[in-house]
Amino acid sequence: MESLLSPTSSPAPLRLPSLLDVPTPVTPQYVLHSASLTLSALPPRMAARIRALESLPYIVGVNPFISRLYGIYKDSLAALVREKQVRTLEENEGFVRRLQGLVESHANDIPIMAKGFQECKRYMTPSAVSAFLDSAIRSRIGTRLIGEQHVALSRSLGHPTVRPSLLSRIPNLRVVQRNCSPREMIIHCAGFVQELCESTLGVAPQLVVDGMADATFAYIPVHLEYILTELLKNSYRATAEHWLTHASRSPASLLPPTPPPITITISRTAHFLSLRIRDRGGGISPSHLGSIFSYAFTTASGEDSDGGGPYALQHVGGQAAMDAGRPPSPSSSSPPSSSAAGVFSEISGSVIRSGLGTIAGLGYGLPLARLYATYFGGNLELVSLYGHGTDVFVKLRNLEGGADVEL
Repeated sequence: MESLLSPTSSPAPLRLPSLLDVPTPVTPQYVLHSASLTLSALPPRMAARIRALESLPYIVGVNPFISRLYGIYKDSLAALVREKQVRTLEENEGFVRRLQGLVESHANDIPIMAKGFQECKRYMTPSAVSAFLDSAIRSRIGTRLIGEQHVALSRSLGHPTVRPSLLSRIPNLRVVQRNCSPREMIIHCAGFVQELCESTLGVAPQLVVDGMADATFAYIPVHLEYILTELLKNSYRATAEHWLTHASRSPASLLPPTPPPITITISRTAHFLSLRIRDRGGGISPSHLGSIFSYAFTTASGEDSDGGGPYALQHVGGQAAMDAGRPPSPSSSSPPSSSAAGVFSEISGSVIRSGLGTIAGLGYGLPLARLYATYFGGNLELVSLYGHGTDVFVKLRNLEGGADVEL
């Protein structure tokens, strides 16, 4: 364990084909190979996060939340180091059971880390915090992919020890789905967001999907789900609130009977899948445009005439960063727009299945969406036409040709 924590130690790169090149059907021999790969890949990654936490300023490291996270990683590394080589399927059952426990013990890493940095923000610059969080979350994505892939492969052999609560996150018994349909995922995410928008604001725009609507590509569905949900919740809320604002100021005869639709255009090339999400929600205030991808960006309700737009709706602080996303109390005296912001900030936390834990109220939505989009070499850009609407361009790598992608 000491050698893993040495400053000169670093995780060996693991290329994406190790997750994609899976025999069909999955054989017992391959599952045992996967167990060996998992046991060799995870400890160095855990050790790297421990060293990163140890490198924080002392006053940050002793914060109760950061200290708690440090203890979780130390316990996980110790548990992995104790694991012996898996030689039989029976031994793999025990390993998978313990691996699930480790995965679930890290479910709230990001809320814990967010609360810790929120309390210590005076001791580190925003750029230093962002760099640490980017590195930590990127490492976390790769670590969970490795662990969950082995759990999924073990499930494909019908092991009853693999709990459905974890495996329901993994479509087609693999983390990477070769025929992932953006259109189906868009409809799935939009249905949930639209229903919540209607129940919260009383109105919701319709959705139009055009372009190469039947395109499919190899990708991780839970990553796509998070990206889409985060972007759609902003577009739906912005469009509905912008329309309602005009409805209260304009004669009914001059206003369209329903909010303008949100249009998502799909395009696919050999190596990338691209989406354009276009809304007419009024755009983003220029004073906030430079901060929307900052962790925990927020504006206090009622202090600004435009409230910062939909991209400033999540707050860090209090119990919000740690609770499991309680909806606003019906007896709350907050104005409707504040209540709407609270409800909409719950959405990503309630639907994400990629192991972020409860992120409702953290203000991490857009930075995390961009981090997920860029993890495999994609991109996420936002163009605002203030007073009219916003276009978001998402470019995602087709993982079928991702031989050069490292986890």
